[in-house]
Amino acid sequence: MILAVLNTKGGVGKTTTAVNLAAALASSRRRVLLVDLDSQASASVWCGVRRARLKPSSASVLLHQFPIDQAIRTTPTPHLDVLTGSMELANSDLALADVRGREATLKSALAPVRSRYGVIILDCPPGLSLIGVNALVAADAVLVPVPPQHLALDGLQGLLASVDTVRRRLGTRARLIGVVLTLARNDGCSEELSAAVRAELRDVVFHTEIPASRALMTAPAHGKTIFQFAPRGAAADAFRRLAGELLDRLRGARR
Repeated sequence: MILAVLNTKGGVGKTTTAVNLAAALASSRRRVLLVDLDSQASASVWCGVRRARLKPSSASVLLHQFPIDQAIRTTPTPHLDVLTGSMELANSDLALADVRGREATLKSALAPVRSRYGVIILDCPPGLSLIGVNALVAADAVLVPVPPQHLALDGLQGLLASVDTVRRRLGTRARLIGVVLTLARNDGCSEELSAAVRAELRDVVFHTEIPASRALMTAPAHGKTIFQFAPRGAAADAFRRLAGELLDRLRGARR
């Protein structure tokens, strides 16, 4: 299963979700590949890769036909591998503009290694650039992280409509597997907005909410997932539950 973690808005907990969901899935001895498609390479750094050692990266594979099996590297988390991001991805739209079948470049690149992994998670950049479209073409399912904040929620329906448009126009099989509420707080405003999202989208929204957490804010600076940094905390527990919910939905979709 290839899962795209996508939101066109930045600062919504997208990379937090991609990294720690990948680690949670890998904890059950399932082989997981995290593909960092963001030029900021935050997911790669979070997984312990130093910025000076990001190359070869996903850009090397997508833009320069570098062999993907030589670009993938292991992480300190058992069973979790990463294909790093890099600043070169910032020019990907221009670099791929004249490539025939450019929307399927990522799908083709992942084909040689897909059978090695139980789950491949794509950490997508903000916006719906050509790289984001590539992620939708490659993916079987889409997970949308959304914090209970007015500005983030305002763009949610537009994002879901855009995903559906790409799916119809390009004939992709990517479907929305769910929306996960991130950066959730125990205050009236956050709870009211979360309730509004659940009332509107109903079963599309995962039961599990990812809390706003000091540990989640601090862990990236140490190059550690939440399970390495604070394994007994509320955030780690939330990601374990989210992983379980996700697997249940994926199993249900296969029936």
